[in-house]
Amino acid sequence: MSFRTIEWRDNKVIMIDQTRLPAEEVYLTYEDYQGVAEAIRGMVVRGAPAIGVAAAMGVALGAREIIADTFDSFYRQLENVCEVIGRTRPTAVNLFWAIERMKRVAQKHRELNLPSIRELLKAEAIAIETEDLAICKEIGRNGAALIKEGSTILTHCNAGGLATAGYGTALGVIRAAHEAGKGIRVIADETRPWLQGARLTAWELMKDSIPVTLISDNMAGWLMRKGEIQCCVVGADRIAANGDTANKIGTYSVAVLAKENRIPFYVAAPISTLDLSLKSGDQIPIEERPSTEVTAIQGVPIAPEGVKVRNPAFDVTPAKYITAIITERGVVRGDYEEGLAALVRP
Repeated sequence: MSFRTIEWRDNKVIMIDQTRLPAEEVYLTYEDYQGVAEAIRGMVVRGAPAIGVAAAMGVALGAREIIADTFDSFYRQLENVCEVIGRTRPTAVNLFWAIERMKRVAQKHRELNLPSIRELLKAEAIAIETEDLAICKEIGRNGAALIKEGSTILTHCNAGGLATAGYGTALGVIRAAHEAGKGIRVIADETRPWLQGARLTAWELMKDSIPVTLISDNMAGWLMRKGEIQCCVVGADRIAANGDTANKIGTYSVAVLAKENRIPFYVAAPISTLDLSLKSGDQIPIEERPSTEVTAIQGVPIAPEGVKVRNPAFDVTPAKYITAIITERGVVRGDYEEGLAALVRP
């Protein structure tokens, strides 16, 4: 790919600033965990897998800042670092998965000296990034088998290279189908209020010369009814044990429309997005973001001053609307409770 979403370089974290795309391709450098936390909160980096990578790298940066003489003192301060990063965004489970993975590394090697533990945390963060790229390519291969020749695929939000360490989950499926010569086309809906479909997905696909058409969110149902869409592929921020899936706000509406028009609706996500501790999507916390994201676009007001606003960043699609969940370990259909549990068994 012609861009890097996030990387560790010279003991700094480099991220593409997704708030400035597509107008500018700007990379920001972070030298401390507070900066990484603010980048996650402020949507410089977004998408569940990419947030997980950023969280891990933030923890590794934080570990380098800690001054301590004993492991216990070091670990108490590391937990404070993790708490700051963990408060940034509540819905994407990959954030917490990555934090817990980093904490386990520290605990496992508590007998080592602190410089060695810091280096192991750095290595683990880089490993999470490397693994994510390989995982997305496996998701792509598994999902491409479900895509028919010549299909037009609707995707919502951005679940591409910008939402991961590279390649993407939903866009990984699309990229793999394109690379397989299936002659696919993509319809990207704009995804209000942050316009990730318009700003990010369209930008990514155009860079890769994958045919893409942009629509506003409220056009999807009509195009489905006219037979212009053959399937939908979206990403996920958290998947409950029964298959209920949290994703960017508006995903639920797309799924209902797909069901009504007998169009397959696929969710593509890594195993790290599963949260089998939650029985259903009713237990998934939904982030509410500032009202200004709805009342203005790039600082320009589009609504009356003082109007009441709701701005949930995610919604939950019940499993009954999902045709299949595509992971790096295989595709699950039907009995999601059993199928998803089977994926994570040793």
